[in-house]
Amino acid sequence: MRYFVAQGEDRQLTAASRRALRGSFAELSDGVTHYELKGPEDGETVVMAGGLTIPLFYWDDLVTELNARGLRTLTSSAYGRGYSDRVRARYDETLFTRQLAELTERLGLTARPLHLIGTSMGALVAMTYAARHRSSVSTLTIVGPAGLATPRPTSPHRLLRNDLLAGVVARRRGSRILRGHLGHNVRDPRLGAELTDMVLDAFRFEGSLYAVFDTLQHLPLSGRHDLFRQTGALGIPTLLLWGDEDSVTPLTHLDTARALLAPRHRHVIPQCGHMAPFERPRQVADQIVPFVAACAERLDS
Repeated sequence: MRYFVAQGEDRQLTAASRRALRGSFAELSDGVTHYELKGPEDGETVVMAGGLTIPLFYWDDLVTELNARGLRTLTSSAYGRGYSDRVRARYDETLFTRQLAELTERLGLTARPLHLIGTSMGALVAMTYAARHRSSVSTLTIVGPAGLATPRPTSPHRLLRNDLLAGVVARRRGSRILRGHLGHNVRDPRLGAELTDMVLDAFRFEGSLYAVFDTLQHLPLSGRHDLFRQTGALGIPTLLLWGDEDSVTPLTHLDTARALLAPRHRHVIPQCGHMAPFERPRQVADQIVPFVAACAERLDS
């Protein structure tokens, strides 16, 4: 799909525009990445990989919980999201995995294995990272993962493989599709409005819708059973979390994920939709903190 600027994308990400933004920025091989490294320097480091549309702000409440409980956190916006560059490249697992690998190396975080968290599409990125950088991953937490639905011949993702059609759909209906997607993510209308404002603010930057639709073309979000199976075979201690009212990646896939990933622990979060770290940060932290602590203790012993 050829790079395009959609209607409503009236801002550009530049060094000058970034000076007024919170957080830090790193120039990596594919572009500038927006990130925040927070929490006690002597704490175990937890690295987050986010979903299809979210900026790093999505993790704020979970980060507060984890930092207060002694963990160090690295959040970042994937290319095309938040205040990271909109790159003219193929938006696939290789791009996002390379971004995480280069960022953690640049920040000097690779001396000790990391604790990796992936949610929704980010779960696929986290699993790919774990496979390619096995020695640098201490634990893996998977939250409401994409990838377990069965591909359908009429699915929108298949239709988007046609570059011309994808470009037309993205330009004419991209904003409407994005708003509809965001509306299904959380149960609470107040949180839903907060999420929509957070995402759409960053989507005023040129190239945002291009990045999302190119991702939909090149990063399959269904039929990824082999990736789950390969991840389960890595032997990485894994925590599997799921919202009981997730309508994007339904709880009906839980048993399949358990069979393929063989997680050490799993937990279903009550009264929670697709975005558990955003909707139920305290309950998510309640699961992550003891899991990380137990695995770190085994590593040190």
